[in-house]
Amino acid sequence: MGSFSIWHWLIVLLIVIMVFGTKKLKNLGGDLGGAVKGFKDGMKEGGTAPAEDKPAAAPTAQVASVSAAVDSNTIDVQAKQKS
Repeated sequence: MGSFSIWHWLIVLLIVIMVFGTKKLKNLGGDLGGAVKGFKDGMKEGGTAPAEDKPAAAPTAQVASVSAAVDSNTIDVQAKQKS
């Protein structure tokens, strides 16, 4: 009772096909496949680019803009573990 059998999954698949239709499911599958392929290509590009070809680091600019926006009433604290 805890797990689904193959018949449960076939019935769910049949209902999904009846609700959405095969054309929409094919388009959805193609879109999902294109997104996965784009993600993989992006990961390959990011891992193989030499350090000198990479653009300037954006986080340093973000830190500068955040520190400029910090209110003078803000207090920095350090969390210590209770012993």
